[in-house]
Amino acid sequence: MGFELFARQGFDSTTVDDIATAAGIARRTFFRYFASKNDLVWGDFEGQLVRLRALLAASDPAVPMMDAVRSAVVEFNRFDPVDVPWHRQRMELILRVPTLQADATLRYASWRAIVTDFAAARTGLSPSDLLPGLVGHSVLAAAITAYEYWLRDESAGLTDLLDQTVRQVAEGFGRLG
Repeated sequence: MGFELFARQGFDSTTVDDIATAAGIARRTFFRYFASKNDLVWGDFEGQLVRLRALLAASDPAVPMMDAVRSAVVEFNRFDPVDVPWHRQRMELILRVPTLQADATLRYASWRAIVTDFAAARTGLSPSDLLPGLVGHSVLAAAITAYEYWLRDESAGLTDLLDQTVRQVAEGFGRLG
């Protein structure tokens, strides 16, 4: 319901009351499931972060670090074909609506920290060292770049774009292991 209202009225013009009314629930019920309207768009992002950490942790230590990161990022962003239109609409909101862009900064920091921690563990460095942080920031930039392109070109495959952008970043980090 919320996404239909966002499409019709715009994200900022849609209230929680609008969403609750359209869903046939009370405002209090909405807040039992979501802390804010932003959380409706992000869904279970915290749960997905647990999944990203698990994907990285399950990677074969013999696989080069950036190949493991690329594989995890691609898998993390793989969606059932029936969910792709919804995911495209969701990411359009996240990447285009200023209110959600501000919120994204905080959520991206958590995502980036997982990649940074993995890079630190694989290189034997501290997460606060320069190189693991550079890996985290660069891979996030590659993922966002892939998403922005995907939103402009509906014929492009998201996982192919992610594979390509992270692979291109990895070429610069190949010496790290």
